[in-house]
Amino acid sequence: MEKIKKYDVEYNAIAEMQEDEQDALLMKENVVGVGVGHKITKGLDTGDPCLSVFVSQKLDKDLLNSKDRIKSKVGKYNTDVVETGEIFAGVNVIGPVPVSDKDEEVGIETLRGRVRPAEGGYSVGHHKITAGTIATAVYDAKPFPGIPRKYYILSNNHVLANSNDARIGDPILQPGPYDGGVFPRDVIARLSRFVTIRFDGTPNYVDSAIAEGEFHDLDREIYWIGYVKGVRSLTKPGDIVQKTGRTTNYTTGKVTHINATVNVNYGGSRVARMARQIITTNMSAGGDSGSLLCDMNENAVGLLFAGSSQVTIHNNILYVQNLLGIRVV
Repeated sequence: MEKIKKYDVEYNAIAEMQEDEQDALLMKENVVGVGVGHKITKGLDTGDPCLSVFVSQKLDKDLLNSKDRIKSKVGKYNTDVVETGEIFAGVNVIGPVPVSDKDEEVGIETLRGRVRPAEGGYSVGHHKITAGTIATAVYDAKPFPGIPRKYYILSNNHVLANSNDARIGDPILQPGPYDGGVFPRDVIARLSRFVTIRFDGTPNYVDSAIAEGEFHDLDREIYWIGYVKGVRSLTKPGDIVQKTGRTTNYTTGKVTHINATVNVNYGGSRVARMARQIITTNMSAGGDSGSLLCDMNENAVGLLFAGSSQVTIHNNILYVQNLLGIRVV
């Protein structure tokens, strides 16, 4: 217990230092993000808190200009250079919808069917995108306690609102268009509200949206995980987490970094800076965007939205709830 408390203090101290240092670090060549994690030595987690710098590719120091090299320490804390690859929002919303299964990326992809009521983990999407994942069903934060007037599907902005390019009231299909969903037969909800993603370099905290549906069409259960029991405010490096998504189905992972600021590619030369993110080991693929990240006690901790071949990125669920004005539980 004493060790955990000590680490909490160190995580907070590194996060405060990160605020002062990250703008300069993110200007360096090859750097795609910064966060709080553990020092990795010879492939092993030392358990020592450090400031992690994420790069698209690790390069020999001799190949880098001196101004682009990462110091071994910032203040009294060690740094760690972590190769993540380029980070992309997790569903392709650019270009035409594929017309046959042979065009689709290889994957397990069994949660593509039409289901009513629709559970978390299943395919969903704005009528002009490919497909993403239902996180779960939610309702308005106010009145509480009380009688909710509306019920919603929770997922990402880029899944339900076409990366800002949608209009309130647009049809949401389940399954998503990529998986055979067609208008009007498969309309399960209508876009209700979303948090606008900024592509001007200012920080975003979430990629999230909700769509209003009929109560009898929405189910709060998440396939293979069950019902969310609570909302957990804090995660730490080393925590084990789980999710169910449209593409890779049920997966588990480990939290590697917290308080991360990362530059995420949305295609079409659009890059969004995302702050206060949770980073896990790779536990997703394209189409899993919108999956609800839970701890192993079925508490919601994050909303999956991006990743690379090496990591998966999640919004902190508290920011999702507050900015959308909803309750997950």
